[in-house]
Amino acid sequence: MDAEQIKWIFYSMPVCLVLTFWLFRKAREGSRKRALAEQLSAGADEPASLHPYIELHKCLGCGSCVSACPEGNVLGVIEGKSQLINPSHCIGHGACKSACPVDAIKLVFGTATRGVDIPMVQPSFETNVPGIFIAGELGGMGLIRNAVEQGRQAMESIIKRGRGKAEFDVAIIGAGPAGFSASLAAHDKGLKYLTLEQESLGGTVFHFPRGKIVMTQPMNLPTIGKIRIRETSKEALLEFWQDVERKSGVRIRYNERMESIDPCPEGYRITTNRGSYTVHSILLSIGRRGSPRKLDVPGEELSKVVYRLTDPEQYRQQKVLVVGGGDSALEAATSIADVPGTTVTLSYRGDSFSRAKEKNRQRVETAQQNGRLQVLMNSNVREIFPDRVTIDHAGELVEIRNDAVIISAGGVLPTPMLKKLGIHVETKFGTE
Repeated sequence: MDAEQIKWIFYSMPVCLVLTFWLFRKAREGSRKRALAEQLSAGADEPASLHPYIELHKCLGCGSCVSACPEGNVLGVIEGKSQLINPSHCIGHGACKSACPVDAIKLVFGTATRGVDIPMVQPSFETNVPGIFIAGELGGMGLIRNAVEQGRQAMESIIKRGRGKAEFDVAIIGAGPAGFSASLAAHDKGLKYLTLEQESLGGTVFHFPRGKIVMTQPMNLPTIGKIRIRETSKEALLEFWQDVERKSGVRIRYNERMESIDPCPEGYRITTNRGSYTVHSILLSIGRRGSPRKLDVPGEELSKVVYRLTDPEQYRQQKVLVVGGGDSALEAATSIADVPGTTVTLSYRGDSFSRAKEKNRQRVETAQQNGRLQVLMNSNVREIFPDRVTIDHAGELVEIRNDAVIISAGGVLPTPMLKKLGIHVETKFGTE
């Protein structure tokens, strides 16, 4: 090899490296475009709730937000700008916003076409009604880590508000992630607190199906400190919280349901199914489901109709209808379909499972292909009988044999209760 050849190789190597890098980036961008196109074609182009809105005129395309997202494959750089390429994967971590070096990302609720009702709260988590605070899922913050953090921060604001002459400094309504965190903070700071939970510790988590894998992020739990949990089962998470409850000595009144809140000279009077209490401040951490949304069809009052899945095994050897198109409906249908001897039908009024995560849509598709699940899109239940159901499927009335019906059509936000208290509720269409 002569000197000219060595010189040519020496100078061409950087060009080859740059070209290779460019081709690699174009290939990755192509895969992101295909992923976005697949989401659009599947009708899964709208995030479920809190999600990033990227101001493209500010975005540098540096990819910091892409790398920061714990879920992976949610954001991608396309043509030099970050975009949501898998909107249905996004569950509102907010890590992308923190990672952006030019503040080009806002976290918003809803989209231009799908509004989300959110109670209006200040940065301190206090509503427009003095002394009433909201944290967690009710305020649109469903992610466990974020709800835990909100509960802690809300209690800090309540402490700053001071104490009054009521029996309790604060009443915490609900013992889900936000309410439990707030209760620990109140207990740690020596407040006179009253925590009311109408069911069991965990709130929405308690109602997850048996064995459901819970995805979260490391969180700061009052009195405990940093908890490094990323993926665990529902049962393991609840067991951990129950252990914290025992060791901390925090006091929670279970099976006590809040029935009314009324102003009084001391602040507020809370009436429950067990008694009446005066409190100086209130933290509402009751979740967004409120009451389960019903179909309002004949036969819905039958005992075989329920509104959540507890244990798939209870439906062994049964013919089951699941109604709904969100994650809870898809998870219920596929979990039951895994039980030997079951016959499962999934009915949804829409033409795509746009509100569900991709992994759940894939589970449905696999169960369909394996013949374990029948899916009726564009369908509505018309009537429920003891031994069968009738369904309007794309204009055709279909009758199927049936032993059990699970309605997973979401919940009704407790808007009447909030409005009765005077709390403003705003419908967000892609706004903060």
